[in-house]
Amino acid sequence: MNQPARSKARSAARLAAVQALYQQHMEGTALARLLDEFHQHRLGRAIDDDAFGDTEYADADVPFFDDVVRGVDARRDEIDTVIAGKLADGWSLTRLDKAMLQVLRAGTYELIARVDVPAPVAINEYVEVAKAFFDDGQAKFVNGILDAVAKELRAS
Repeated sequence: MNQPARSKARSAARLAAVQALYQQHMEGTALARLLDEFHQHRLGRAIDDDAFGDTEYADADVPFFDDVVRGVDARRDEIDTVIAGKLADGWSLTRLDKAMLQVLRAGTYELIARVDVPAPVAINEYVEVAKAFFDDGQAKFVNGILDAVAKELRAS
């Protein structure tokens, strides 16, 4: 995959944001501490990640990473309501895998707040993030949920 540097940096930021949100969810890490930890130790390094088609990966777009993590943290209730409305009958957020929930939260945040990012780009990016953690079936689940979110939030 031959992505421009900015696109690669944003892809790296999205993957790191999902990882940070997962850590926050599992450990209850305070936002300031979480961001500091990622800034000091986890961002700006090459990532070996075949899910994005590269073995050497671009430095993360730190402001973009910060926006996604802070945005999900600040708007979690709103985001969760949107996601819950797209789940099949009998499903709830608590039934989702914890990493899957973070992928959906980050993708939904972008669809809500980052109108500078075209919906198809945001959806595709989070499908690729899902592939880093899950098989193709779960990646298709991410595609379906985020596509439904985009149709609701970005309808003209």
